[in-house]
This record gives sequence, C-alpha cells and structure tokens, in this order.
Amino acid sequence: MHKHQDDTDNDSALEYSMASLAAALADASRVKILCALMDGRAWTATELATVADISASTASAHLARLLQNRLVTCLSQGRHRYYRLTGSDVAKLLEQLMGLSGISHPSPIVRTPVSLRKARTCYDHLAGEVAVRLYDSLVKKGWLEADGSALTETGRDHFSRLGIALGDESKRKACCACLDWSERRYHVAGSVGAALLLHCQHKGWLTRTPGYREVTVTASGKLALRTLFDVITD
Repeated sequence: MHKHQDDTDNDSALEYSMASLAAALADASRVKILCALMDGRAWTATELATVADISASTASAHLARLLQNRLVTCLSQGRHRYYRLTGSDVAKLLEQLMGLSGISHPSPIVRTPVSLRKARTCYDHLAGEVAVRLYDSLVKKGWLEADGSALTETGRDHFSRLGIALGDESKRKACCACLDWSERRYHVAGSVGAALLLHCQHKGWLTRTPGYREVTVTASGKLALRTLFDVITD
C-alpha cells in the first residue's frame, strides 16, 4: 500500500515538474532570453532586457522564473549579477526545440541568416554547416562512433596527436550527437564538441563575433579543416 502511494506521489511530482518546465518555456520573451544565452556567455539582466525588448523589471521576473526551473543560473561578481544557461543539457534542449519548431512541412524553407547557417556556436560547441560536415567526416574516418556517442580509440589517438585536450568527462557527457536546427542533421556536442571549438579558436582557425553566435572560419582554418578533417568549407 505504501509503495503504491510512493510511486503515485513520485509520478505526480514528475508530471508537475515537467508541466512547470514547459510553462517556463511557453513565453516568447523568456525564449528570447534563453536564445541569447546560447552563445555561452554570461549576460546581465539589463542586457537580456534589451535583447528581449522588455523592461528591466519584466526581465527580472522572467529570469526569476527561469532560475526557479533551473534553466539558468546566476553568478555574482562585485555589484553585478550575470545569468547564463545552467549547462549543456539546457542548450541541447533549446537546440532541439529550435529544430522541432521548424519541422512543420516535409521540405521546410530555411530562413536562417547565411552567417548563422554557415557556422555558429551552440552553447560551448560548434554548429551550422561546417559543424555538420565535420561530424560526417569524423564518422567516415572512424574517429567517431556512428551514433555520435563517443570517440573511437582511433579518434582519441588522433585528437591526442593534434593536441586537442578533452575536458573532464566525469562532469558531463563526453560526446553526443546534437540535432542542428538549421541543417536538420547532427553536429558534435558534449566535451568533445567543446574541446574541438576551443582548439580551433586557440589555433586561430575560427573567430567569434563578440556578443553574437556567428563564427568565421579564417583562411588558416579552411586549410586546417580540409587537410586534417577532410572538411571543405566553401
């Protein structure tokens, strides 16, 4: 009797939690705030109010709701408070929602700006056309498992030789396939995706536009992607 009651209570708690999360996402201004945070940076409430085109007081109320549902986290530094996505799981959820929101027709018309479609950040990893081609190439070369769930031993060896330092895989998923919302295909996420983006930035192969998600592939980056990963960017 008690076990049945406990199971019922657990089910009810889960259903309430899911409904609360869905309700937190069911507001255009809150979605604008979350999308702005997809660039991986921490933003102030004032900056997010400007992005969402709402008042500062309204932004604070929305941020409180997002904090309550653990979609964002708040960082205090001196007199300032900064907000960012709670983690890569939230970013992946948002990226998938972006993809689902555009799948209303068998052949959807892609209206994504060219600069974003080519290459952009998806929280802490690379997304867009270039990222999808990179994913396909890593699978084809046998460096990445076909389902994107992990690097193969060959892949780990090559990453090590290239000097790509993988992050602490005990703190987050090492590797996963993330559905790209503009390309409707997969790119690499997880600590592997983050390590790739960081390495490309350090090498000067990619440059980011401060405050935006756009990523530019440099001349040296085009050469490196072609020679090291068999990825043609033009």
